[in-house]
Amino acid sequence: MKLLALDTSTEFLSVAVWHDGIVTSHDCRVGQKHSELTLPMVRDVLDESGLTLAALDGLAFGNGPGSFTGLRIGCGLIQGLAFAHQLPVVGINSLLALAQHTGHDHVISSIDARMNQMYFAAYERHEGGWQTVIAPGLYDPGTTPALPDARWHGVGSGFQAFADSLHATYGTQLDSVDDNRFPHASAIAELAAIELTAGRGVPAHEATLLYLRDKVALTIHEQPRK
Repeated sequence: MKLLALDTSTEFLSVAVWHDGIVTSHDCRVGQKHSELTLPMVRDVLDESGLTLAALDGLAFGNGPGSFTGLRIGCGLIQGLAFAHQLPVVGINSLLALAQHTGHDHVISSIDARMNQMYFAAYERHEGGWQTVIAPGLYDPGTTPALPDARWHGVGSGFQAFADSLHATYGTQLDSVDDNRFPHASAIAELAAIELTAGRGVPAHEATLLYLRDKVALTIHEQPRK
């Protein structure tokens, strides 16, 4: 199985190539320059892996939740490459990608959604893969749902932006926290390899995004006063 994966859902950009379990990846904090830097990074990673787009079996991308603009850029690029080379596409949830590389079996994933909100989900790892405990949602601080009794690992920028709220809600259930981790294309590649092997890739035009938020900016009246 050979596939290319990318993630543009946050201020970080990452691209990875999966070649029968061997992963080659690049990543960089790019802010809002995804449109300028994603395709050059794709070329660099393909060159380093010794593969071409024509040699791939599929493409994958982080389909959200995350930055509205970043997600549109990533999805559009993947769709263009898929159309050009007739490749199946897999969209991988950004919150699940966060959980993939933690090394823990009970994971709370949270991404700072700005506008004083967070993207939030919870997962349990089983022999057959991940099971969703709390489906991805958009929450205000202090409104995230209760979790089953377990020792949970927290991951993602939401634990930095809303540390007090999340620690107050989950207390001793939180065993450890990594608030510096972002969704990464290498995790997306691992999860997508399973989906593509099972034949669950879709045509380019069926690639979809998970926004969770219809509104992407605060009005002047809604912005906090300094």
